[in-house]
Amino acid sequence: MMDLEVFTLTLSSDQPIEGTAAQLRGFFATKFTEYTLLHQHDAGALVYRYPLVQYKVIEGTPTVIGINEGSDVLKEIYHAAQTIRLGSREFRILQTGIDLRRVPFGLSDRIASYDFVTPWLALNQENYLRYYGMKNADERRDLLRRTLIGNLISMSKSLGYEIPGRIKCDVEVMPRKRRLKDVNLMAFAGRFHLNFQIPDLLGIGKSVSRGFGAVRQIRSEEG
Repeated sequence: MMDLEVFTLTLSSDQPIEGTAAQLRGFFATKFTEYTLLHQHDAGALVYRYPLVQYKVIEGTPTVIGINEGSDVLKEIYHAAQTIRLGSREFRILQTGIDLRRVPFGLSDRIASYDFVTPWLALNQENYLRYYGMKNADERRDLLRRTLIGNLISMSKSLGYEIPGRIKCDVEVMPRKRRLKDVNLMAFAGRFHLNFQIPDLLGIGKSVSRGFGAVRQIRSEEG
């Protein structure tokens, strides 16, 4: 187990903020071009690693998550956005919420349950075809189980964490159609269970910087 420093920034306006996580990412990437971690591009080339700054819209609230070095970036810029433009609309920021904490990440000796707060983009094109070619729900569920474990292994490598044992995992998800960059995609909603600690609102899977795959641990009082 290791600790991650996680900075959570939330933005509130005098009117309901309407927009997508991708638009939120576009605003910060354009306003603060000097910070590579905000847009995952270096000298025009895409940086292929787990994003240390992630953008979400959670129940109508624009939310930006900074992890480790990403947290350091948000500490420098969080106060600089007096207004934000999402698509064609501009919103005046009246309140900025910040939360900074160190949270555990890694293999655990107990099973934890998580909800996907935003849809999980689990399948690349190859796995998408495999998923639809499978004979029954058990095979599809096994593919998603292995995909989720693969997501965690890849995420751990990027964060410098070596997993010391076997991840045990089960999934309870249903497919949902979503669009990304004008392309129809299959995403999944639901929950999963595994012996691994993941900080709330961190993303798993594809396009996590644009808000997909955000998770939240289900505490005992939530059932």
